[in-house]
Amino acid sequence: MAKRSLASLNAGDLSGKRVLVRVDFNVPLNDAGAITDDTRIRAALPTINDLIGKGAKVILSAHFGRPKGQVNDAMRLTPVAARLSELLGKPVVKTDSCIGPDAEAKVGAMANGDVVLLENVRFFAEEEKNEAGFAEKLAGLAEVYVNDAFGAAHRAHASTEGVTKFLKPSVAGFLMEKELQYLQGAVDEPKRPLAAIVGGSKVSSKIGVLEALIDKCDKVLIGGGMIFTFYKARGLSVGKSLVEEDKLELAKELEAKAKAKGVQLLLPTDVVLADNFAPDANSQTADINAIPDGWMGLDIGPDSIKVFQDALADCQTVIWNGPMGVFEFDKFAAGTNAIATTLADLSGKGCCTIIGGGDSVAAVEKAGLADKMSHISTGGGASLELLEGKVLPGVAALDDAA
Repeated sequence: MAKRSLASLNAGDLSGKRVLVRVDFNVPLNDAGAITDDTRIRAALPTINDLIGKGAKVILSAHFGRPKGQVNDAMRLTPVAARLSELLGKPVVKTDSCIGPDAEAKVGAMANGDVVLLENVRFFAEEEKNEAGFAEKLAGLAEVYVNDAFGAAHRAHASTEGVTKFLKPSVAGFLMEKELQYLQGAVDEPKRPLAAIVGGSKVSSKIGVLEALIDKCDKVLIGGGMIFTFYKARGLSVGKSLVEEDKLELAKELEAKAKAKGVQLLLPTDVVLADNFAPDANSQTADINAIPDGWMGLDIGPDSIKVFQDALADCQTVIWNGPMGVFEFDKFAAGTNAIATTLADLSGKGCCTIIGGGDSVAAVEKAGLADKMSHISTGGGASLELLEGKVLPGVAALDDAA
Protein backbone atom coordinates (compact mmCIF):
# COMPACT_ATOMS: atom_id res chain seq x y z
CA MET A 1 0.00 0.00 0.00
CA ALA A 2 1.42 3.39 -0.99
CA LYS A 3 2.08 5.78 1.87
CA ARG A 4 0.96 9.36 2.31
CA SER A 5 3.72 11.80 1.46
CA LEU A 6 4.75 15.26 2.60
CA ALA A 7 3.79 16.41 -0.92
CA SER A 8 0.12 15.97 0.12
CA LEU A 9 0.43 18.64 2.85
CA ASN A 10 0.32 22.31 1.85
CA ALA A 11 1.16 25.55 3.68
CA GLY A 12 -2.38 25.66 5.02
CA ASP A 13 -1.84 22.28 6.67
CA LEU A 14 1.62 23.10 8.00
CA SER A 15 2.01 26.83 8.67
CA GLY A 16 2.69 27.38 12.38
CA LYS A 17 2.58 23.64 13.07
CA ARG A 18 5.30 21.88 15.04
CA VAL A 19 6.54 19.06 12.80
CA LEU A 20 8.70 16.23 14.15
CA VAL A 21 10.95 14.99 11.33
CA ARG A 22 12.94 11.75 11.80
CA VAL A 23 16.11 12.06 9.73
CA ASP A 24 19.16 9.86 9.23
CA PHE A 25 22.14 11.96 10.32
CA ASN A 26 24.37 9.02 11.28
CA VAL A 27 27.38 10.50 9.46
CA PRO A 28 31.05 9.44 9.73
CA LEU A 29 33.36 11.59 11.88
CA ASN A 30 37.16 11.64 11.95
CA ASP A 31 39.24 11.45 15.16
CA ALA A 32 39.01 15.21 15.55
CA GLY A 33 35.20 15.00 15.53
CA ALA A 34 34.76 16.57 12.08
CA ILE A 35 32.22 15.19 9.58
CA THR A 36 34.02 13.38 6.73
CA ASP A 37 30.93 12.80 4.53
CA ASP A 38 27.77 14.91 4.79
CA THR A 39 25.76 12.98 2.15
CA ARG A 40 23.07 11.98 4.65
CA ILE A 41 22.60 15.54 5.87
CA ARG A 42 22.30 16.83 2.31
CA ALA A 43 19.84 14.06 1.46
CA ALA A 44 17.38 15.45 4.03
CA LEU A 45 17.51 19.04 2.76
CA PRO A 46 14.59 18.82 0.28
CA THR A 47 12.21 17.79 3.09
CA ILE A 48 13.58 20.34 5.58
CA ASN A 49 13.48 23.19 3.05
CA ASP A 50 9.95 22.27 1.96
CA LEU A 51 8.75 22.46 5.58
CA ILE A 52 10.56 25.77 6.17
CA GLY A 53 8.96 27.14 2.99
CA LYS A 54 5.51 26.07 4.19
CA GLY A 55 6.00 27.94 7.48
CA ALA A 56 6.34 24.89 9.72
CA LYS A 57 8.38 24.73 12.93
CA VAL A 58 10.87 22.01 12.04
CA ILE A 59 11.94 19.71 14.89
CA LEU A 60 14.53 17.19 13.74
CA SER A 61 15.11 13.89 15.50
CA ALA A 62 18.09 11.63 14.78
CA HIS A 63 20.40 8.99 16.22
CA PHE A 64 24.15 8.90 16.05
CA GLY A 65 26.33 5.87 16.66
CA ARG A 66 25.55 3.29 19.34
CA PRO A 67 25.62 5.04 22.72
CA LYS A 68 23.77 2.08 24.30
CA GLY A 69 21.12 4.16 26.05
CA GLN A 70 23.55 6.47 27.87
CA VAL A 71 24.77 10.00 27.28
CA ASN A 72 28.10 9.85 25.43
CA ASP A 73 29.62 13.27 24.73
CA ALA A 74 31.51 11.94 21.70
CA MET A 75 28.14 11.05 20.11
CA ARG A 76 26.41 14.38 20.55
CA LEU A 77 24.92 15.92 17.39
CA THR A 78 26.81 19.23 17.79
CA PRO A 79 28.89 18.88 14.56
CA VAL A 80 25.73 17.86 12.67
CA ALA A 81 23.86 20.98 13.83
CA ALA A 82 26.79 23.15 12.72
CA ARG A 83 26.98 21.54 9.26
CA LEU A 84 23.20 21.64 8.77
CA SER A 85 23.19 25.34 9.69
CA GLU A 86 25.82 25.98 6.98
CA LEU A 87 23.83 24.03 4.38
CA LEU A 88 20.53 25.76 5.23
CA GLY A 89 22.07 29.20 5.61
CA LYS A 90 20.21 29.75 8.88
CA PRO A 91 20.70 28.95 12.56
CA VAL A 92 19.90 25.44 13.82
CA VAL A 93 19.26 25.30 17.57
CA LYS A 94 20.37 22.04 19.22
CA THR A 95 18.78 20.80 22.44
CA ASP A 96 20.74 19.25 25.34
CA SER A 97 18.40 16.25 25.38
CA CYS A 98 15.72 14.99 22.99
CA ILE A 99 12.99 15.20 25.68
CA GLY A 100 12.58 17.19 28.89
CA PRO A 101 12.59 20.87 29.93
CA ASP A 102 15.40 22.09 27.62
CA ALA A 103 13.80 20.53 24.51
CA GLU A 104 10.36 21.85 25.53
CA ALA A 105 11.70 25.38 26.12
CA LYS A 106 13.61 25.54 22.82
CA VAL A 107 10.64 24.17 20.85
CA GLY A 108 8.31 26.57 22.68
CA ALA A 109 10.44 29.52 21.57
CA MET A 110 10.32 28.60 17.86
CA ALA A 111 8.97 30.96 15.20
CA ASN A 112 7.54 29.68 11.90
CA GLY A 113 10.35 28.40 9.65
CA ASP A 114 12.76 27.81 12.56
CA VAL A 115 14.78 24.59 12.85
CA VAL A 116 15.59 22.75 16.08
CA LEU A 117 17.74 19.58 16.20
CA LEU A 118 16.96 17.31 19.14
CA GLU A 119 19.96 15.63 20.79
CA ASN A 120 20.73 11.97 19.97
CA VAL A 121 17.59 9.91 20.63
CA ARG A 122 19.70 6.84 21.45
CA PHE A 123 20.95 8.51 24.66
CA PHE A 124 17.75 6.93 26.02
CA ALA A 125 17.52 3.12 26.13
CA GLU A 126 13.74 3.53 25.67
CA GLU A 127 14.31 4.63 22.04
CA GLU A 128 15.45 1.21 20.81
CA LYS A 129 12.96 -0.57 23.09
CA ASN A 130 10.17 1.50 21.47
CA GLU A 131 8.84 2.30 24.94
CA ALA A 132 5.42 3.97 24.67
CA GLY A 133 5.96 6.54 27.44
CA PHE A 134 9.17 7.79 25.82
CA ALA A 135 7.55 7.87 22.36
CA GLU A 136 4.67 9.91 23.82
CA LYS A 137 7.09 12.47 25.33
CA LEU A 138 8.96 12.77 22.04
CA ALA A 139 5.70 13.10 20.10
CA GLY A 140 4.47 15.64 22.68
CA LEU A 141 6.89 18.20 21.25
CA ALA A 142 5.04 18.21 17.91
CA GLU A 143 1.71 18.00 16.07
CA VAL A 144 2.67 16.37 12.74
CA TYR A 145 5.20 13.59 11.98
CA VAL A 146 7.39 13.15 8.91
CA ASN A 147 9.71 10.14 8.56
CA ASP A 148 12.57 10.82 6.16
CA ALA A 149 15.01 8.31 7.69
CA PHE A 150 14.87 5.39 5.27
CA GLY A 151 18.15 4.07 6.69
CA ALA A 152 16.41 3.48 10.05
CA ALA A 153 13.02 2.37 8.68
CA HIS A 154 13.71 -1.33 9.27
CA ARG A 155 13.84 -0.69 13.03
CA ALA A 156 10.70 -0.41 15.16
CA HIS A 157 12.07 2.27 17.50
CA ALA A 158 10.26 5.02 19.38
CA SER A 159 11.32 7.77 16.94
CA THR A 160 10.57 5.71 13.80
CA GLU A 161 7.43 3.78 14.81
CA GLY A 162 6.23 4.58 18.34
CA VAL A 163 5.61 8.30 17.77
CA THR A 164 3.16 7.62 14.93
CA LYS A 165 0.60 6.41 17.49
CA PHE A 166 0.47 9.94 18.93
CA LEU A 167 0.86 12.15 15.84
CA LYS A 168 -1.50 12.52 12.90
CA PRO A 169 -0.86 12.97 10.07
CA SER A 170 2.27 10.77 9.92
CA VAL A 171 3.74 10.97 6.42
CA ALA A 172 6.82 10.02 4.38
CA GLY A 173 9.39 12.72 3.61
CA PHE A 174 10.71 13.19 0.08
CA LEU A 175 13.79 10.99 0.57
CA MET A 176 11.71 8.17 2.07
CA GLU A 177 9.21 8.51 -0.79
CA LYS A 178 11.98 8.32 -3.42
CA GLU A 179 13.55 5.26 -1.77
CA LEU A 180 10.23 3.42 -1.72
CA GLN A 181 9.40 4.45 -5.28
CA TYR A 182 12.68 3.09 -6.67
CA LEU A 183 13.33 0.05 -4.49
CA GLN A 184 9.74 -1.11 -4.12
CA GLY A 185 9.08 -0.27 -7.75
CA ALA A 186 12.08 -2.28 -8.93
CA VAL A 187 10.85 -5.32 -7.06
CA ASP A 188 7.11 -5.01 -7.70
CA GLU A 189 6.80 -3.49 -11.19
CA PRO A 190 10.21 -3.42 -12.88
CA LYS A 191 10.89 -2.70 -16.51
CA ARG A 192 12.37 -6.00 -17.72
CA PRO A 193 14.80 -7.61 -18.18
CA LEU A 194 15.54 -7.10 -14.48
CA ALA A 195 19.03 -7.99 -13.25
CA ALA A 196 20.47 -8.01 -9.76
CA ILE A 197 24.18 -7.88 -9.03
CA VAL A 198 24.89 -9.18 -5.55
CA GLY A 199 28.35 -8.95 -4.03
CA GLY A 200 29.99 -8.89 -0.64
CA SER A 201 32.06 -11.32 1.33
CA LYS A 202 29.46 -13.59 2.90
CA VAL A 203 26.57 -15.62 1.54
CA SER A 204 25.09 -15.68 5.05
CA SER A 205 24.36 -11.92 5.08
CA LYS A 206 22.75 -12.05 1.62
CA ILE A 207 20.75 -15.31 1.81
CA GLY A 208 17.36 -13.62 2.13
CA VAL A 209 18.05 -11.14 -0.62
CA LEU A 210 19.44 -13.81 -2.99
CA GLU A 211 16.38 -16.04 -2.50
CA ALA A 212 14.00 -13.14 -3.05
CA LEU A 213 15.86 -11.86 -6.11
CA ILE A 214 15.97 -15.30 -7.75
CA ASP A 215 12.17 -15.21 -7.44
CA LYS A 216 11.86 -11.79 -9.08
CA CYS A 217 14.79 -11.27 -11.46
CA ASP A 218 15.57 -12.47 -14.96
CA LYS A 219 19.30 -12.53 -14.21
CA VAL A 220 21.29 -12.69 -10.97
CA LEU A 221 25.04 -11.94 -11.10
CA ILE A 222 27.12 -12.87 -8.08
CA GLY A 223 30.53 -11.42 -7.17
CA GLY A 224 32.59 -10.74 -4.07
CA GLY A 225 33.96 -13.21 -1.55
CA MET A 226 30.75 -15.25 -1.45
CA ILE A 227 31.49 -16.77 -4.89
CA PHE A 228 34.01 -19.15 -3.33
CA THR A 229 31.31 -20.84 -1.25
CA PHE A 230 29.47 -21.52 -4.55
CA TYR A 231 32.65 -22.84 -6.22
CA LYS A 232 33.48 -25.13 -3.32
CA ALA A 233 29.89 -26.41 -3.41
CA ARG A 234 30.52 -27.33 -7.07
CA GLY A 235 33.61 -29.28 -5.97
CA LEU A 236 36.21 -26.78 -7.19
CA SER A 237 39.46 -25.93 -5.35
CA VAL A 238 39.43 -22.39 -3.99
CA GLY A 239 42.91 -22.14 -2.40
CA LYS A 240 42.72 -20.12 0.79
CA SER A 241 39.77 -17.99 -0.36
CA LEU A 242 36.98 -17.21 2.08
CA VAL A 243 34.45 -20.08 2.31
CA GLU A 244 31.45 -20.55 4.59
CA GLU A 245 31.53 -24.31 5.10
CA ASP A 246 28.07 -24.34 6.68
CA LYS A 247 26.53 -22.70 3.59
CA LEU A 248 27.70 -25.16 0.91
CA GLU A 249 24.33 -26.95 0.72
CA LEU A 250 22.53 -23.63 0.54
CA ALA A 251 24.74 -22.52 -2.37
CA LYS A 252 23.78 -25.70 -4.24
CA GLU A 253 20.10 -25.09 -3.49
CA LEU A 254 20.27 -21.48 -4.75
CA GLU A 255 21.87 -22.61 -8.03
CA ALA A 256 19.23 -25.35 -8.41
CA LYS A 257 16.39 -22.94 -7.62
CA ALA A 258 17.58 -20.47 -10.26
CA LYS A 259 17.88 -23.26 -12.83
CA ALA A 260 14.37 -24.55 -12.06
CA LYS A 261 12.92 -21.05 -12.45
CA GLY A 262 14.78 -20.33 -15.70
CA VAL A 263 16.72 -17.49 -14.08
CA GLN A 264 20.23 -16.89 -15.39
CA LEU A 265 22.53 -17.18 -12.34
CA LEU A 266 26.00 -16.00 -13.33
CA LEU A 267 29.19 -16.52 -11.36
CA PRO A 268 32.60 -15.16 -12.42
CA THR A 269 34.63 -17.29 -14.85
CA ASP A 270 38.01 -16.03 -13.63
CA VAL A 271 39.32 -14.34 -10.50
CA VAL A 272 42.18 -12.10 -9.41
CA LEU A 273 44.15 -13.90 -6.69
CA ALA A 274 46.47 -12.62 -3.97
CA ASP A 275 49.05 -14.45 -1.89
CA ASN A 276 47.82 -12.62 1.23
CA PHE A 277 45.17 -10.11 2.30
CA ALA A 278 47.04 -6.85 1.77
CA PRO A 279 46.96 -3.89 -0.65
CA ASP A 280 50.47 -4.72 -1.88
CA ALA A 281 50.03 -8.50 -2.14
CA ASN A 282 51.41 -10.37 -5.14
CA SER A 283 48.58 -11.07 -7.56
CA GLN A 284 47.71 -13.29 -10.52
CA THR A 285 44.59 -14.01 -12.55
CA ALA A 286 43.30 -17.57 -12.78
CA ASP A 287 40.41 -19.47 -14.30
CA ILE A 288 38.00 -20.63 -11.59
CA ASN A 289 38.79 -24.25 -12.49
CA ALA A 290 42.51 -23.68 -11.79
CA ILE A 291 42.84 -21.77 -8.52
CA PRO A 292 46.20 -22.77 -7.00
CA ASP A 293 46.69 -23.69 -3.34
CA GLY A 294 47.87 -20.92 -1.04
CA TRP A 295 46.19 -18.10 -2.99
CA MET A 296 42.97 -16.24 -2.19
CA GLY A 297 40.52 -14.55 -4.56
CA LEU A 298 40.08 -10.81 -3.95
CA ASP A 299 38.37 -9.66 -7.18
CA ILE A 300 36.60 -10.90 -10.29
CA GLY A 301 38.84 -11.27 -13.35
CA PRO A 302 38.85 -9.52 -16.76
CA ASP A 303 36.95 -12.31 -18.54
CA SER A 304 34.22 -12.22 -15.86
CA ILE A 305 33.87 -8.48 -16.34
CA LYS A 306 33.14 -9.05 -20.06
CA VAL A 307 30.66 -11.86 -19.26
CA PHE A 308 28.85 -9.62 -16.76
CA GLN A 309 28.83 -6.64 -19.15
CA ASP A 310 27.31 -8.81 -21.91
CA ALA A 311 24.63 -10.11 -19.52
CA LEU A 312 23.69 -6.58 -18.44
CA ALA A 313 23.65 -5.06 -21.94
CA ASP A 314 19.93 -5.64 -22.64
CA CYS A 315 18.65 -5.00 -19.09
CA GLN A 316 16.11 -2.26 -18.40
CA THR A 317 16.44 -2.36 -14.59
CA VAL A 318 19.55 -3.25 -12.58
CA ILE A 319 19.87 -3.43 -8.79
CA TRP A 320 23.39 -3.58 -7.37
CA ASN A 321 24.15 -4.52 -3.78
CA GLY A 322 27.68 -5.37 -2.67
CA PRO A 323 31.13 -4.97 -4.27
CA MET A 324 32.76 -7.46 -6.65
CA GLY A 325 36.00 -7.60 -4.67
CA VAL A 326 38.11 -5.87 -2.05
CA PHE A 327 37.70 -2.47 -3.71
CA GLU A 328 39.34 -0.71 -0.76
CA PHE A 329 42.64 -2.08 -2.16
CA ASP A 330 43.25 -0.37 -5.54
CA LYS A 331 44.91 -3.51 -6.91
CA PHE A 332 41.67 -5.46 -6.38
CA ALA A 333 39.14 -2.77 -7.33
CA ALA A 334 38.99 -3.33 -11.11
CA GLY A 335 35.91 -5.58 -11.02
CA THR A 336 33.90 -3.25 -8.80
CA ASN A 337 34.95 -0.18 -10.80
CA ALA A 338 34.04 -1.90 -14.08
CA ILE A 339 30.55 -2.68 -12.80
CA ALA A 340 30.14 0.94 -11.65
CA THR A 341 31.24 2.22 -15.08
CA THR A 342 28.98 -0.28 -16.88
CA LEU A 343 25.94 0.82 -14.85
CA ALA A 344 26.73 4.48 -15.46
CA ASP A 345 26.79 3.74 -19.22
CA LEU A 346 23.51 1.80 -19.01
CA SER A 347 21.86 4.71 -17.14
CA GLY A 348 22.76 6.93 -20.06
CA LYS A 349 20.86 4.53 -22.37
CA GLY A 350 17.67 4.68 -20.28
CA CYS A 351 18.22 1.70 -17.99
CA CYS A 352 17.03 2.24 -14.40
CA THR A 353 20.10 1.68 -12.21
CA ILE A 354 19.63 1.33 -8.47
CA ILE A 355 22.53 1.16 -6.05
CA GLY A 356 21.04 -0.67 -3.10
CA GLY A 357 22.90 0.75 -0.15
CA GLY A 358 25.97 -0.27 1.79
CA ASP A 359 29.43 -0.74 0.28
CA SER A 360 28.23 -0.43 -3.33
CA VAL A 361 27.41 3.21 -2.61
CA ALA A 362 30.95 3.83 -1.33
CA ALA A 363 32.32 2.08 -4.43
CA VAL A 364 30.25 4.21 -6.82
CA GLU A 365 31.25 7.38 -4.98
CA LYS A 366 34.93 6.34 -4.98
CA ALA A 367 34.66 5.87 -8.77
CA GLY A 368 33.11 9.38 -9.06
CA LEU A 369 29.98 8.02 -10.78
CA ALA A 370 27.30 8.64 -8.16
CA ASP A 371 25.50 11.30 -10.18
CA LYS A 372 25.19 8.95 -13.18
CA MET A 373 22.96 6.39 -11.40
CA SER A 374 19.15 6.54 -11.39
CA HIS A 375 18.98 6.08 -7.63
CA ILE A 376 21.47 5.59 -4.82
CA SER A 377 19.88 4.18 -1.71
CA THR A 378 20.78 5.73 1.64
CA GLY A 379 19.88 2.58 3.58
CA GLY A 380 22.06 -0.48 4.11
CA GLY A 381 20.00 -2.97 6.11
CA ALA A 382 16.74 -1.22 5.19
CA SER A 383 17.45 -1.59 1.46
CA LEU A 384 18.24 -5.29 1.84
CA GLU A 385 15.10 -5.96 3.88
CA LEU A 386 12.91 -4.12 1.37
CA LEU A 387 14.45 -6.08 -1.52
CA GLU A 388 13.80 -9.27 0.47
CA GLY A 389 10.12 -8.35 0.52
CA LYS A 390 10.03 -7.65 4.26
CA VAL A 391 7.72 -5.04 5.76
CA LEU A 392 9.68 -2.11 7.21
CA PRO A 393 8.10 -1.04 10.55
CA GLY A 394 8.96 2.64 10.04
CA VAL A 395 7.12 2.60 6.70
CA ALA A 396 4.17 0.46 7.79
CA ALA A 397 3.45 2.91 10.64
CA LEU A 398 2.86 5.86 8.27
CA ASP A 399 -0.58 6.90 7.04
CA ASP A 400 -1.77 5.17 3.87
CA ALA A 401 -2.14 7.36 0.79
CA ALA A 402 -5.68 8.44 0.08
